Amino acid sequence: MDECIFCKIIAGEIPSSTVYEDQDIKAFLDITQVTKGHTLVVPKTHYRSLLEMDDQASAQLFRKIPMIAQHLKDRLGAAGMNVINNSEEAAGQTVFHTHVHLLPRFNQEDGLKIQFTAHEPDFEALAQLAQELKIGD
Repeated sequence: MDECIFCKIIAGEIPSSTVYEDQDIKAFLDITQVTKGHTLVVPKTHYRSLLEMDDQASAQLFRKIPMIAQHLKDRLGAAGMNVINNSEEAAGQTVFHTHVHLLPRFNQEDGLKIQFTAHEPDFEALAQLAQELKIGD
């Protein structure tokens, strides 16, 4: 992809601060550094989003994420780690090359705020929705 910034980083046309690289993936520091050590893990083959990847390509990507995340956590003395993927614009994806954010977490005031809104469960509606979404039968 001629205009893809991550393809250019992988090709060495744009510099990056690489923390891990092998034949299939590259992990480098995100220039925004939402939290210290914020790292992007990208496949070297271009896929628009995680939703386009086949089983083998996604396995190659996700096989390395626990090792890279644990390494960052240990080296930075982080208390936890957020592993985030945004697939497509509606989900917040801004660079259209599959990537996974590794965000080391230090405390509640470390620069990242993720909040889920709790709802009273409707178990009947959940069962119906699960039936509609069930894969294979």
